[in-house]
Amino acid sequence: MIKTGKNHLEQLQDGRVVYIGDEKVSDVTKHPSLKRAAKTVAELYDLKHSKKYKAQLTYDENGETYSAWFIRAKSKDDLRKRSKAHKIIADHTSGMMGRSMDHVASFVTGMSTSTEIFDNDKYKFSQNLLNYYEYMKKNDVFASYAVVPPQAARNPEFYQKRNLPIPTLSVVDENDKGVVISGMKMLATSAIFANEIWIGNLIPLAPDQVKQSITCAIPCNSNGLSLWMRQPLSNHYDNQFDAPLSWNQDETDVLVMCDKVLVPWERIFVKDDAIQAREIYFKTPAHCYGNHQSNVRYWSKMELIVGLCYKVAKATGADEVPAVRETLGKMSALESTLSGMIYGQIENAENWPENYKTFNRRIMYAALNFCTDNYSMIIDELRTLCGGGVFQMPASIKVMKNKELLNDFETYFQTPQMNALDRMKLFKLAWDVVGSEFAGRQLQYEKFYAGASFIIRNHNFRETPWNHFEEVVDKVMDKYDVPIEPNKAAE
Repeated sequence: MIKTGKNHLEQLQDGRVVYIGDEKVSDVTKHPSLKRAAKTVAELYDLKHSKKYKAQLTYDENGETYSAWFIRAKSKDDLRKRSKAHKIIADHTSGMMGRSMDHVASFVTGMSTSTEIFDNDKYKFSQNLLNYYEYMKKNDVFASYAVVPPQAARNPEFYQKRNLPIPTLSVVDENDKGVVISGMKMLATSAIFANEIWIGNLIPLAPDQVKQSITCAIPCNSNGLSLWMRQPLSNHYDNQFDAPLSWNQDETDVLVMCDKVLVPWERIFVKDDAIQAREIYFKTPAHCYGNHQSNVRYWSKMELIVGLCYKVAKATGADEVPAVRETLGKMSALESTLSGMIYGQIENAENWPENYKTFNRRIMYAALNFCTDNYSMIIDELRTLCGGGVFQMPASIKVMKNKELLNDFETYFQTPQMNALDRMKLFKLAWDVVGSEFAGRQLQYEKFYAGASFIIRNHNFRETPWNHFEEVVDKVMDKYDVPIEPNKAAE
């Protein structure tokens, strides 16, 4: 089934418990701070029903039609289709909604190509994973994930000394129906707009953290589950002109709080295995599928930023300055570099696992490192090109409601390159990328998207064929001889 936006909005009215501070939100589709972002998510579902995009966003299998991110790739063409689908979804929000419905679905799809890792001597959960993949695919499920413990929980001695429970999510009981989990996980971006939350562990666990190793999926309206939001970013605006991105693209970030939530056995994928809980992402294509989506989504954002750089420079006439053209060329080169790495992941695809194709992992992690390392610099280049222009605009487009103010606005805010209204529209968008609360959240988000920089570089280390590079050095050294015979070297 390919859901419509209306279908999805109806599903969000399911009795989920959402808090903004002490305010309990009864319906995220109607709350003034959330309803517009919920509508944007609905628009992403509706893209799959449009004549323009349906063929690119869906595929047919056994007489049924499914979303393209559920394709288990067996060829480069399959990978191309997956990648194109990610790009269409990302372009709709200029890459600003990172945890769209194609992200976690890609993780689960990647896992479904290599399910044997979910079986061990104690538990056989491979069928559970495969069944969950089929459930997501057939119901067009939007899942978020919470796969990191709260920061404070990384110092368990603090709680042990005070005889307090460690706050990270753990199994606290089990019975014939399933296991009971309590505690906190972060950071389930977009969870308030999702159907399900995948609970897992991307941070390594100590061997004795078996109770924290639980990996499972729970509906967003599960009994005992509450979603604690950060402050919404659209509160300060009453029109989209003044905050074009904040207005309807705040996907939110959520702390997942579980108070004795029952997880049925069929929704459990890892239990009592601290090592396996993390390996499922890297010994299957899961992490690669999911982060190829993030590379593509970042590319959409790069296209917006490069376009803004050029239009802002043109709006001030600075595009004629050689130094500014050099900066614009640099930004173009950065965008092209990323797009090349994305295409390279497909053209140099891996035959892995058996009978499947996977995006080239080494290039994917290199792109992930590129994205994390460069976002601050990229935004700073746009900030420099904007200069004080972002501060030289009226507080709101409402200035146009006053005839006297409107006359002054149109007279004094125009430039030889652009009329006042278009100039204000451009700089309002630029501000929402470089300086607003929304922009600040995006900066923090991209900097720590896949964890701290050392985590990403460890991924790159793991995927590097070090034997190959050693052989390159050895081949060069083999071309020349030691000029002194070893048995005469000491004479």
